[in-house]
Amino acid sequence: MGKKPSSPPIIIIRNLNKEFGKKKALIKINLTLKEGDFLTIFGPNGAGKTTLIRIISTIISPTSGEIEINNKKLSQDPLEIRQQIGLVSHNPFLYGDLTAYENLLFYGEMFNLKRVKERADQLLKKVGLSHRKFDLVRTFSRGMLQRLSIARALLHNPSILLLDEPYTGLDPLATQIFDEIINSLKKERCHTFIMTSHDLEKGFLFSNRLAILVDGNLVFETDQKKISPENFKKIYWEKVKGDEIF
Repeated sequence: MGKKPSSPPIIIIRNLNKEFGKKKALIKINLTLKEGDFLTIFGPNGAGKTTLIRIISTIISPTSGEIEINNKKLSQDPLEIRQQIGLVSHNPFLYGDLTAYENLLFYGEMFNLKRVKERADQLLKKVGLSHRKFDLVRTFSRGMLQRLSIARALLHNPSILLLDEPYTGLDPLATQIFDEIINSLKKERCHTFIMTSHDLEKGFLFSNRLAILVDGNLVFETDQKKISPENFKKIYWEKVKGDEIF
């Protein structure tokens, strides 16, 4: 039998740079991800992780370099690329004076979705919030906000999910529920993930790809199966020089 052909890249990042004035936030970042990959990017505060996520999600533009999503260049087709991306971060991007249901309907209208009410109900059930469907979002706990954020991010059925420090501020129960949702999404095998995290153990377990970002530089990248958790931790601390304590 012949060797099964590998799937084409879904994300290609070439020589990406971002400067804020004289500060170089990202320096010649190169990454390639295939469909179904789960890449976790680790690094200390200020390393450039959130900046990278914000560029991929089209919130801000790079200074130079290029990103391709499904053969579309971000510089040429930002609106098309935005339709293919869902973002979950420490900012839930939700409206506190609207209900959970109203928030999803609002975003559904932004994406011109058909049967948005049905889709909203489906996702509220998926994230375990059907019972809070008509409650104002400002009454939600941090964990509930993150679960609703996942529903918002999945509403338009994106092929790529960006998770920027999604566990920030979550209590143990909320973390467990969030874990279950992410694992469920991974089993569907129709999403490609990029997550930023400070949690070496959790990020290692979730991912099939690992990377370390320090001072805007991608200083290490590997397949998860090629390294043990212990060796990865050792390399991480060597790269960041122990500047940050978890």
